[in-house]
Formats: sequence, C-alpha cells, structure tokens
Amino acid sequence: MSAATGTGTITIPAPGQKRNKGRKVAMIGAGSWGTTFAKVLCDAGCDVTILARRPEQANEIQVAKRNSQYLPGINLPKSLQATSDPAIALRGAELVFLAVPSQTLRENLTAIEPYLSNRTVLVSLVKGVEKTTTMRMSEVIVDTLDFDPNRIGVVSGPNIALEIAKEQPTGAVASCVDLDVATRIATACSAPYFRSYVNTDVVGTELGGVLKNLIALAIGIVDGVGYGENTKAAIITRGLAEMTEFAVASGADPSTLSGLAGLGDLIATCQSPLSRNNTAGRLIGQGFSLEETKQQMQQTAEGITSVPPVLELARERGIVMPIVEQVQMVLDGTMKPTNLGPHLATEDDVPKPELSLGAGQTGGIRKLWQRLRGK
Repeated sequence: MSAATGTGTITIPAPGQKRNKGRKVAMIGAGSWGTTFAKVLCDAGCDVTILARRPEQANEIQVAKRNSQYLPGINLPKSLQATSDPAIALRGAELVFLAVPSQTLRENLTAIEPYLSNRTVLVSLVKGVEKTTTMRMSEVIVDTLDFDPNRIGVVSGPNIALEIAKEQPTGAVASCVDLDVATRIATACSAPYFRSYVNTDVVGTELGGVLKNLIALAIGIVDGVGYGENTKAAIITRGLAEMTEFAVASGADPSTLSGLAGLGDLIATCQSPLSRNNTAGRLIGQGFSLEETKQQMQQTAEGITSVPPVLELARERGIVMPIVEQVQMVLDGTMKPTNLGPHLATEDDVPKPELSLGAGQTGGIRKLWQRLRGK
C-alpha cells in the first residue's frame, strides 16, 4: 500500500511482512472473497497459492493476475500463484484458508484431505450454517476431518470483498481456541490496509458472521419496499439483540457480538449495496420471487440458506427471533415484504423490555452467560 507525501510516494510495510516471509499458505476458493483474501495474504508477505475449481480461472489468475469474473478491474499481486491442482496448491502450506459456499464445504474438505499434513491449520472464511446438520463451519471441519479444534480458526469482520480488493482500510477478528494459533492466523493476514485482532471465542466470531446475513436480508427487503432509515435502524438494533441472544445461548461471549465480528460486520453488510445478502433482500422487496432472485445473483447469498437452520436451532434453545422468523415468512411467500417492517419489534402486541445485558426475553444475557460459565 502506498501513501502520497510532500516529497513523493512512500510504501507502508505490512505489520506482519517480516514475520510472514517464507510462510506458505493456500486459499481454497477463487470467488470474490477467496481471491480478495488471497491478495490480503500476499500483501501481508505470505507465499500464497489459490486453488480454483476451473483450470481457465486458475490460468487467468496465474498469468494475467486478474479474476475478471469476480473482481473486475482489480490487479492481483504478481506473487500470487494459482492452480486447479490441489496437490500443488497445498504442498507445504501451514495455513489453509477456506472460502467456498457453506453448503459445499464438506465436499471440498473431502477433496483436499489427502493433501493436508498433521500440522496444517484450517481457517474458515465462510459465513454460513450447513443446512442439513445445522453445524457451524468449524463443526463441519471437525465432523469431516476429525481435526483438533486447536488447528481450526475463523476470520470474520466487516469485510466487503471489493472494498478490500481496492485496499480500503478495515479490520477483522482471527479466532481459535488456542490463542497462539489465532495470533499466527492474524499475523498472516495483517496487511497495511487490513488490521487483524484476536480472540478465542470461535462460537461468537463464527455466529456473528452467520447471523448478520439474516438481518441484512431483512434490511434489503425493507429497502426494496421503499422504507426509510428509521425502519432500517430499528431492524439493525433489534437484529443485533436477536443475534446476541442467540449467540450467547450457543456459548458465545456477548462482547464478541459488539465487536468487529458482530456489530461491525452487521453494519457493513446492512448498509452496503455490494453486500450479496442486502442485494438479495432488495430484489425480494422489489417483488422478485426467491427463484428469480437466485437466478439474478451471480454468487451465493449465504443468508438465504442459513435462515432455516438458524431458526431450527433457535427453537431448540428457546430463543425468540421475530425478525428472522419474518424473513423466513417473506422467503416462503407467506408474508408480503411490505409487512416485515411493522412487525419487527416483537412477536405479539404486548410491549417487551428492550433486550440488554441486564434484562431480556429469556431472562437476560448476563444471567444466561453466567449459567453457561457455571457461575
């Protein structure tokens, strides 16, 4: 990344460039997010090889340093390598980043399993839930490969791919139950325009990325209908309450949901026209059917596939999620998009306390968090 000064242009080094020299990493997935994050890793000083599903796409990245289908107009680093051969992509990789659709993660893991070493760390960039099992992506990795959780990481935050590809500054959280591993991951992706923080709350970091997509769908729907900022602000605020209560009931630290992986990602996804979930919701709000919306979307809107499994888990845990329930009703065609806004506040006509750390629909996040921690 360069910065103009009075005497010319200077290059700002990445925070982790020296520590990443010679660090071999692989990126599984050559969509917009996988390609963008591969660029971040290169700019952080790592030796990066991206595994593309199609040979012609791998060839374009390798030779032209472009990915015209997913990142038009973006020049990729000269050091970025690309291949469609998993044996080449994964050879010697100590960190393997996963950027594939949530519903195909399991089959992608099976395909790369023969090329993983017993020291490989897998890092999920995927913000979804497996529909058939309701598993988070880190749980899918454990279930498919029987990996030690200490070798599984997650990176999440306010990360609109095209903005990052243009080197607009942002941040994210690298999470692993082993703090040392989380720090290794964060160092590997600390570029001049990409600041990485760490935590050990994999559940909260992962669920923040999943749940914000559902609220972004709601924002897109009411935006497509034509509702204004008051409605959207109310949905974002109440949506964060739903996200936090669900995450804490799943074992997350509530503070994670107020950080980059929760509130930060929620704001970016809800307000950006580049957000896939916002775009999908907006099309539905404008009157397009779910099938028509999917046909118009070139890439996967993870929120659409995540709504049913999240609601299934919420019911199992006794969590009320009225906004997400109404999004499902709109997707099912049992509620008109224009009716989503007026019903956002509560599941019935009885006024409820606003959810906070001290009081809430299921007895309060603080009390629930204390119970989960055995206090």
